[in-house]
Amino acid sequence: MKKLFFILATLVYATLAWANGGYSIRIKLTEFSEKEIYLAYYYGDKQYIRDTAMLDATGYFEFAGAEELPGGVYMVVMPPNNEYFQLLINAGEQQFSLTTNARKPADNMRIEGSADNKLLYDYLNYLSAKRPEADTLRARIARVSDQSQKATLQKQLEAINESVQTHQKSLIAKYPKTLTAAIIRANMPLEEPEYQGADEMAIQEQRWRYTLEHFFDNVNLGDSRMLRTPFLFERVQYYVEKLNVQHPDSINQAIDFVLGKMRPAEETFKYYLIHFLNFYAKSQFVGMDAIYVHLVNRYYASGQAPWTEREQLEKIIENAKALEPLLIGKIAPDITLQRRDGSKMNLHSVNADFTVVYFWKYDCGVCKKGTPVLKEFYEKYKGRGVEIFAVCYKFGKDVPECWDYVDENGINDWIHVADPYNSSRFSDAYFVKATPTIYLLDKKKEIVSKRIAAEQLDEILERVLEMKSKEK
Repeated sequence: MKKLFFILATLVYATLAWANGGYSIRIKLTEFSEKEIYLAYYYGDKQYIRDTAMLDATGYFEFAGAEELPGGVYMVVMPPNNEYFQLLINAGEQQFSLTTNARKPADNMRIEGSADNKLLYDYLNYLSAKRPEADTLRARIARVSDQSQKATLQKQLEAINESVQTHQKSLIAKYPKTLTAAIIRANMPLEEPEYQGADEMAIQEQRWRYTLEHFFDNVNLGDSRMLRTPFLFERVQYYVEKLNVQHPDSINQAIDFVLGKMRPAEETFKYYLIHFLNFYAKSQFVGMDAIYVHLVNRYYASGQAPWTEREQLEKIIENAKALEPLLIGKIAPDITLQRRDGSKMNLHSVNADFTVVYFWKYDCGVCKKGTPVLKEFYEKYKGRGVEIFAVCYKFGKDVPECWDYVDENGINDWIHVADPYNSSRFSDAYFVKATPTIYLLDKKKEIVSKRIAAEQLDEILERVLEMKSKEK
C-alpha cells in the first residue's frame, strides 16, 4: 500500500508539474547501478546543482518541479565519479524523457519530447562520425614528408572541414531559434575579410581591430539562455581583459558595449554588472578603481541596478564618491597639517617636480620595512626634483613618538607632518584604510600613481621620467 501510494503521489506531482508548465525530465540509464543522479547547470564561470532525482520503481530518474527551469545548458551528473552528459533546456519544452547508456551517453541517446535535444545529439553524432576520418588524415599529414602528397592530404582534410561548416550553416538556417543552433553559431570562427597592408604589423593591427568590432557577431548576448552555457563567461572575460587595451577608458568602453548587448536578457545583464563591479572593486592593479567608479556612476547611481538593497546601494555610491577625486589624472586633494614646530603646511605648497605622499605609522610593521627602501629612493632622486610629504597617522599624545621615529631612522630631510586633532580628515580625503599608503604626484599635483609599495616607486618613477623625456 505504501509503495502504491508513493507511485500515485509521484504521478499526481508529475501531472501538476506538466499542468502548470513546470519541468519533468525522465531519464533511464543502462549500465548504471547508483540510486540517485543530479541536475546541474552552468552559471558564469561555475556550476551548481539544481535538483536531485532518485531511482523510482519504474527504473526511471525524474527531475520535476512546478516552475520552469531557466533556459541554458544543463548537466546530468552521475555519481560516484561525477561523469555527466549535457541537456538543453528551453522555455516551453521541459517535459521530455530520454534513455541512454551511462558509459557512453552521447552514442546511445534516445530522446522523446524535446526536439532541441534530439537535434543536439544528432549533431554530436554527426561530428563523432567525421572525427575519425579527420584524425586519420592529420596523423598521415604529420608522417608524410613528400610535399605533393602532404598537399593532397591537406585538401582532403579541408574538404571535411568545409562539409562540417556547410552542415553547421544548414542546421542554423533550418532551426534558427533552437539552442543547438545558437551554440553552434557561437562557436563558429569569424569570417574575416582580406586584410591589406605592406607589412605583417599592419595586417595584425587590422585583424585586431576587426576582431574587436565583430567579436560577438556570432553570439547573441541578449539571449537569456547564453548565461547558462559553458563558454560565455570565458568569452566575455577574453574580450574585456585580453582583446581590449588594459586602460580604464578602454575597459569601461568594452564593458558598456557588452552590457548594452545584454540588456534584453535581464538576468544576464544583472549577473555581469555585479561581476564587473566586484571584480574591479577588488582589483590590485593601479588605476582600475576608475572602472569601479564608472560602473557605479553609470549604472548604480542612475537606478539601473534595482535589485540592490537600499543600504548596500548607498554604501556603493558613497565608496565611489570617495574614490572619484583620487583617480589617476585627478588633482590630489589639498590637505593642511602641522609640522614638528607647530607651523602649518599644506600639500599643494610643496614645490617639487614629483611629490611622494606617504601615510605611515611608527608601529606599523610594513612601514618599518618600507622606511629604509623609501630612504634609499629619496637619496637617489632628491636631486631630480623629488620630495616626500610624510604624514604620520597618529593623533593627540601619540604624535611626539612620530618625531622620535624620524630622528631614530635619520629621515629628517623629508617633509614630516601630522594632524594631532584630525582637523584635516586626511584619512577620508585620501581613502586611507591601512598603512603604509603611498601616492605619487607630479608638479601640478596630479595623481600619477597610487596605493603602491615603497619597492615599486623606483621603477614607476623611472618609467614616468622616460615617458616625459620622449614627449620633449
